[in-house]
Amino acid sequence: MEQFKSSMYKLIVETSSNLPPDVRRAILAARERETPATQSMLALETIALNVDLACDGEAPICQDTGMPTFEIMTPIGANQMRMEADIREAIAEATKQGKLRPNAVDSLTGKNSGNNLGEGCPVMHFHQWEKDDIEVRLLLKGGGCENKNIQYSVPCELPQLGRADRNLDGVRKCILHAVWQAQGHGCSVGAIGVAIGGDRTSGYQCAKAQLFRSLDDINPAPELAKLEQYILEHANDLGIGTMGFGGQATLIGCKIGAQHRLPASFFVSVAYDCWAFRRLGAIIDSRTGALVRWLYKDETPAIKMARGAGIPLTGREIRLTFPVSEEQIRMLKMGDVVLLNGPMHTGRDSLHHYLMTHDSPVDLNGGAIYHCGPVALKKGEKWFLNAAGPTTSGREEPYQADILRKFRVRAVIGKGGMGAKTLAALKEVGAAYLNAIGGAAQYYTQCITDVRGVDFLEFGIPEAMWHITVKDFPAIVTMDAHGNSLHADVEQRSANELAKFAEPVKL
Repeated sequence: MEQFKSSMYKLIVETSSNLPPDVRRAILAARERETPATQSMLALETIALNVDLACDGEAPICQDTGMPTFEIMTPIGANQMRMEADIREAIAEATKQGKLRPNAVDSLTGKNSGNNLGEGCPVMHFHQWEKDDIEVRLLLKGGGCENKNIQYSVPCELPQLGRADRNLDGVRKCILHAVWQAQGHGCSVGAIGVAIGGDRTSGYQCAKAQLFRSLDDINPAPELAKLEQYILEHANDLGIGTMGFGGQATLIGCKIGAQHRLPASFFVSVAYDCWAFRRLGAIIDSRTGALVRWLYKDETPAIKMARGAGIPLTGREIRLTFPVSEEQIRMLKMGDVVLLNGPMHTGRDSLHHYLMTHDSPVDLNGGAIYHCGPVALKKGEKWFLNAAGPTTSGREEPYQADILRKFRVRAVIGKGGMGAKTLAALKEVGAAYLNAIGGAAQYYTQCITDVRGVDFLEFGIPEAMWHITVKDFPAIVTMDAHGNSLHADVEQRSANELAKFAEPVKL
């Protein structure tokens, strides 16, 4: 098994950088479904270009490489302890090389281990089988979509849908509600794994296991196959769209499993995954540890996704160079596409919490805070970012309004939108929320011309405050300084569409 560690390293890198063929086909189908010249189409074009860039550069598709989850089948008598040690070493090396972002944070101290290793990290599930080879499957599922997982205990009352009972129609309602509640926070277009039954723990585990299925397989249980097809078709009727911008494509996959349950419990567990559906596997020779063949793909070249060398621009885009004035921001309207230039500063949960009670190390007046936790590497004395897409902005809702007022920040950049408290502050201060395309880490990295410095590395690389310079960094104004929010509008419209599915359906 001397080659096992190098095989695991190859699997990790390939999973992080190369979207599998079934997911590529599903995204291309979503693009064909979408209305041209819309915000959602612009997002899908950016996604397609990003997928190609990541594959060609062997770099992370999305900067949030998630909690690596391994499902491992081994022959009887295999040394699982040695395999676990090799996987951990491969994870640490992939993190060091910038193929994974350091994501393992001590829940008690808040300290990032820096190598993706820690208590419970990475996740490894070993199972035995009677075959001679080893099968290893890996899922990299980021925190933004992980936060949109949801579990229902039925019977229950659901907004817009009424009562969900303990039958397949009740399951149908739960799944539709799960898609609706994710909106753009989970980086739609997304895929969901669903478990019917089990207990609270096994239900979530079974739901996540469904994400290891190919998107174009057919459920062997006829009633579940029908339900999967129904959800896939009608979830797209909700009008949530890519990134929650509204549109024709919201879901690219629905996979459902069922388990026995206790008489008193009926859980429906939903694991939401984003368009950056990073899932691969490999067959490993149990004698040498060599990678024999890939799962989910063959040896043919990856399907090219982008239609051209860049994203389609209309010439109507508005260029902004930071710092900007209040007057410039108040001229922006919801739906405008902007191209950002000049200095920006990244900031996530730890920085926002810190700034509530401390001064900023840099002047933020007229500037921009980018909700981003990058993959960062250092060459000599110089830092560079290897992946730098937006993170989910909703987590900063408790802080953002106060920080806008305190520091006179003019632009907040992230994904998924923010709430009423932030919207009111944007109007009061004269600031705007700009939605970047979630997961498009390689595309946005190309827009970063310099890393000028960093503060608060003690927070960990994703949570540090990186000072960057950008050129023609595209984003969409989804919350303007006049009290308008595309996110609130889409949520309300999609809620109205969701209500149309309240009546029972015979599957």
